[in-house]
Amino acid sequence: MGRGRKPMGASGFGFTFYIFWIFQVSPVLGFTGYGLKQQEPVLSRIAFGSCANQSAPQPIWTAISAFDPEVFIWLGDNIYADAKLPARFIGKKRNSGPFKNTPRFSHVSPEEMQKKYTIAKNNSGYSALRKTTQIIGTWDDHDYGLNDAGKEFPLKDISQQLMLDFLDEPKDSPRRKQKGVYTSYTYGPIGKRIKVILLDTRYHRDEVFSDGAILGEAQWAWLEREFKKRDAQVNLIASSIQVISNMSAVVRPFFHVESWSNFPAEQERLYKLIADYNVSGVIFMSGDVHFGEITRYDCAPAEYPLYDITSSGLTQAVEELTNSMLASILRFTAWYLPNTMRVYNSHCRYKSCVYGKRNFGTLEIDWDADPVMISMSVKDVLGRRVSGVEVPLSTLQPGALKTEPLKRGEVRRHCTLDADLPWIGKFRLAYSFFGLSFVLTASPCVMGYVAFKKLRAPRRRGHNQKPD
Repeated sequence: MGRGRKPMGASGFGFTFYIFWIFQVSPVLGFTGYGLKQQEPVLSRIAFGSCANQSAPQPIWTAISAFDPEVFIWLGDNIYADAKLPARFIGKKRNSGPFKNTPRFSHVSPEEMQKKYTIAKNNSGYSALRKTTQIIGTWDDHDYGLNDAGKEFPLKDISQQLMLDFLDEPKDSPRRKQKGVYTSYTYGPIGKRIKVILLDTRYHRDEVFSDGAILGEAQWAWLEREFKKRDAQVNLIASSIQVISNMSAVVRPFFHVESWSNFPAEQERLYKLIADYNVSGVIFMSGDVHFGEITRYDCAPAEYPLYDITSSGLTQAVEELTNSMLASILRFTAWYLPNTMRVYNSHCRYKSCVYGKRNFGTLEIDWDADPVMISMSVKDVLGRRVSGVEVPLSTLQPGALKTEPLKRGEVRRHCTLDADLPWIGKFRLAYSFFGLSFVLTASPCVMGYVAFKKLRAPRRRGHNQKPD
């Protein structure tokens, strides 16, 4: 070839420059060896929900599809796999009310559970959503296999596989082999990235009120690794039970509401882990309670407001499972009870800012706004907003909100947890109920006694009257 340029070889400058271009320059400029680099699509519309009885009508899927979400997130109770007995408030085997001594639910066989998942998956409205939207999710107690169950549930490994089949999880997925269904998903390009963290609050959970574990050490270690990456601007943490609860303490002993408040050490550990790794843009999503609401906690170590948007349920809703009179009483009770964490604004349909009918949740992120805005909503069966709040992403950054430490006995909105309320607030429902019961019981007795005295009084005067 004479004295011309030497062909590029393994030891030549050309090969070195080629390697430098491929691995250093082209990723920065957005090029690949085949042209422009493929950008990850920006995620801006998310829907989520919980508590869907597979045997109940499910018209709400029409409204969810009309919202046109890019992702739908199951928050648990995706089916009702366990069997429910009739309520018994009195007798030797009481399964309901404050004095129950036997469970009301029992688990079913894996074959029966599979049949229920098949019914749910073949629902026409849900099937239509599956064709257009990515569906991910976690579980809660009823699809885990048994009401309020934790790590002691004997069929949890079989149940895990059935649940992952329902979500079309690949057979080689790590979720198929690990203990629990926790996982994470990352969406969007750098600078507009959303991470969805799905927690498992069942597989490793200790007894309620034990102040033991919810997640288990393996899941905590995984969660710490996820937080350590700090690779997303918005971090959505899906918990089947409420993280920031209003009612878990104040409705006792009449009702049992599961929440992280029942495990204060675990709740504090979660808040601290968020702060330790300076995780920004955290928003909790939860289900379970059969009503929708939005709560906010301002006194977390992360030093910015933590929101928990609760959507429950798609079919199971507290007001629709009772008659209209009792539904009105429940709505009044939600307003009457202490609620230091609940968000109140003009978006609420009811004064209590609790929505006890069928609902689903949505999150919309306007990445083009300045500042970037996040819109959280609870929507009814027709897709109308019944509760909501708009939050600039800039306010969900570590250090954005510094609060003074709570003083002993102080009650402060968005800071005092329901479990830390003074007794006069925490047990307002109990003493109001027993006080009203006493009044209603005692009033007829008092009125009867007064009437009896009036009837007898004239006779005594006539008997003692002296003749003229």
